[in-house]
Amino acid sequence: MAIDVHSWKIGLVKPLIIGIAGGTGSGKSTVARKVAEALPEASVAFLEMDAYYRDFRHLTLEQLHHVNWDHPDAFDVELLTTHLEALSRGERVEMPIYEFASHSRSPRTRAIQPADVVVVDGILLLSDPSVRELCDVKVFVDADPDIRLIRRIRRDTAVRGRTLESVLEQYLTTVQPMHLQFVEPSKRYADVIVPRGGSNTVAIEMIVAKIQRRLDARRTAREASPTPLLVSAVPTEIPSA
Repeated sequence: MAIDVHSWKIGLVKPLIIGIAGGTGSGKSTVARKVAEALPEASVAFLEMDAYYRDFRHLTLEQLHHVNWDHPDAFDVELLTTHLEALSRGERVEMPIYEFASHSRSPRTRAIQPADVVVVDGILLLSDPSVRELCDVKVFVDADPDIRLIRRIRRDTAVRGRTLESVLEQYLTTVQPMHLQFVEPSKRYADVIVPRGGSNTVAIEMIVAKIQRRLDARRTAREASPTPLLVSAVPTEIPSA
């Protein structure tokens, strides 16, 4: 005798999505890494908003010079939200790999597996309503402007192959104005504001405690609720013994 049932993901719990925003060089990545290190019993997946820059390979060098890389329109927010939604459903996503030297997306991608906690960071993360809505905990990392500029210079010259002159020109023409127009105002949407970036141990401990409480509450709710057997609308036949 055959029994018609449908296999289903049992016990799947929506991951906790942590959004970390802040100005360039504020220490977002450091905070994200320290938060993950403080959650040894939870699996953590990372998404970087910088990976979701639009592909500008079709532009000439002259046109690239006029692209405002610090404006929300420079990012493929639609793809980012699609990936966050997929991770929320427990699905794997292919995060883009952005090649800053050529201002284009690599044909390669990086597989991001579902996890208990998803950490996503980016300067404009909290400025977009669709991304904010998907974040369970919203963090803004703050740092003095001179510190942020020094970190920006070090990163762009060492990692992205930029000259000091080009970094300073971009900072004055787009980075600083866009920070004042979009990044700084998004601070009001944060649940937690972290002054002094990754060196603020107390603030990071508070964030970790908040995340841990939510993870414990979800774990308790999952253990308390029954796991129903779902019958498929489209039967799958299991041969009888």
